[in-house]
This record gives sequence, C-alpha cells and structure tokens, in this order.
Amino acid sequence: MSSTAAKRYFEDYPEGAVFEFGEIAVTEEEIIAFAKRYDPQPMHIDPAAAESGAFGGLIASGWHTAAMMMRLLADNFLSAASSIASPGIDELRWVRPVRPGDRLSLRVTVLEATRSRSKPDRGMIRGLIEVLNQDGETVMSLKPMNLVRCRPGG
Repeated sequence: MSSTAAKRYFEDYPEGAVFEFGEIAVTEEEIIAFAKRYDPQPMHIDPAAAESGAFGGLIASGWHTAAMMMRLLADNFLSAASSIASPGIDELRWVRPVRPGDRLSLRVTVLEATRSRSKPDRGMIRGLIEVLNQDGETVMSLKPMNLVRCRPGG
C-alpha cells in the first residue's frame, strides 16, 4: 500500500490488502532479559540448559515474539491519526522457535474491513499477521481486530 502508517485511515485498509514490513533483530541478551523478567523458563534464560532441551538451544519466549511483533505493527501499520483500540485477537499461534540472530518482519493481510453501522466514523479491521524470520518462515501468526477511524469528511 502507498500511504504511510501515520496517514492511514479505515479506507486505506481494504479487504485483501497485504502490507509487508520489518525488520527487527533478535539478540541473545534481549531474549534472556525479557524472559528473566516475564517468562523465566530454562529454554529462555539459560543457554547451557537450553542446549540439552527440546529446542536444542536458546529460544525467545512467545510473549517476547509477540512484543517484537507489536513494535513492528505500531511503527509500520497502525496509524496515530486513526487507530482507536483493539478488542482482541484470535488464533495466536507460535509456529517455530525464534532464536538469537533471527531477523523478524511482518506480513499483514486485511481479511475483513467493515464500517460500523452505529458509529459511521469508524470501522473494524480483521487481519492475519504473520511474523516471518529471515528465511521467510512463519514463526508466529495471529488474527487481530482493530478499530480504526474513517478519513475525516470521507
């Protein structure tokens, strides 16, 4: 899509539109720091223990992956001019482990864009977010809902 996130309104998110952007680098230091604070499991905080674990090495917490996704989404997709709120997400899936050295990007597909009948100055966007690693593999997916203002005078 051609409009920048800062200037996007409901009309700029048509059904079927695909937005791709990123990237964010994943570091061992950030994986461990996040996990020590929020998800202190051995596969996230202890490289030695993680080596002999189910994933064969240190991996990011799924919640850390979600936080990195949110940063990319806020910087590149959501608009300060029109984003109102999100009433929730559906089908959050952690598909592949995220490891130190990975570079994550996003692909957001607009699945549904419905203007509100009761509040015609806004609409609901339902999407599919795919978090991709540097090899183009999906590491996480989710289906969020976003309330977005319509273009003024539109």
